[in-house]
Amino acid sequence: MTLKTLRSRVPHLLTAVLMLLGLMTAATAQAQATPQRTTASATICSNSPIPSGWVVTSSYSTSGCPGTGYAYTITDTSTLSNATVCSFSPIPAGWVVTSSYATSGCAGTGYAYTLAKITTQTSATVCSFSPIPTGWVVTSSYSTSGCAGTGYAYTLANTANLSNATVCSFSPIPTGWVATSSYSTSGCAGTGYAYTLANTANLSSATVCSFSPIPTGWVVTSSYATSGCAGTGYAYTLAKITTQTSATVCSFSPIPSGWVVTGSYSTSGCAGSGYAYTIRKA
Repeated sequence: MTLKTLRSRVPHLLTAVLMLLGLMTAATAQAQATPQRTTASATICSNSPIPSGWVVTSSYSTSGCPGTGYAYTITDTSTLSNATVCSFSPIPAGWVVTSSYATSGCAGTGYAYTLAKITTQTSATVCSFSPIPTGWVVTSSYSTSGCAGTGYAYTLANTANLSNATVCSFSPIPTGWVATSSYSTSGCAGTGYAYTLANTANLSSATVCSFSPIPTGWVVTSSYATSGCAGTGYAYTLAKITTQTSATVCSFSPIPSGWVVTGSYSTSGCAGSGYAYTIRKA
């Protein structure tokens, strides 16, 4: 090969080498940028995001995590029904805290939670700081040494197949349910009051305590003093708006969407305000 031929090929060789280096660099950058699939458990720095459905099972100090100095061991709960986690761990939807205790395995707080997944259960006992699944209510509360941090536990019930329930006054009230009475009780440590609830799914009228949620599409037709609603001493008579085109309601009643007030008058039938409205569908 002549010197002239070699000189003419050098630029082409350099171009090929540079293109190869560019492809290698791009591939490396793409590999670094693409999230790696996490296995059933992993160790991460404490400032790293935790994937949805994963929990922190332990934490410890380490020089391998500059900036925070702490690492987490995390676990995927998708195939689990129980787990022990650090108190600062995210709690997946549908899981509850059944106990808590002091531990050296959770650097940063020193407390761990025992979790259980709600599946087919109709009742559960949880710590008072546990999330409460949608549709579940608190039926009792009591002091316990098994829930370090608050010292109180709740008994929960699933209302999915119920039409009535007795709950503690701090219990969530499921959508479409109303409080029909309230009374003092020793079974609800923390407040000392319980509510009787009713599911309005198959009702067209109901008598409820004045603090009860009022379902969408229902109106207050009267109110009166009663000893059956401890805490306020007043009850409401409710009616469900279905095929009606007009109604008479108390002035503090919700007005259904698409309805208008056509008149008002004083009345003894609406204790609390003394006024009623006539309303009609617009």
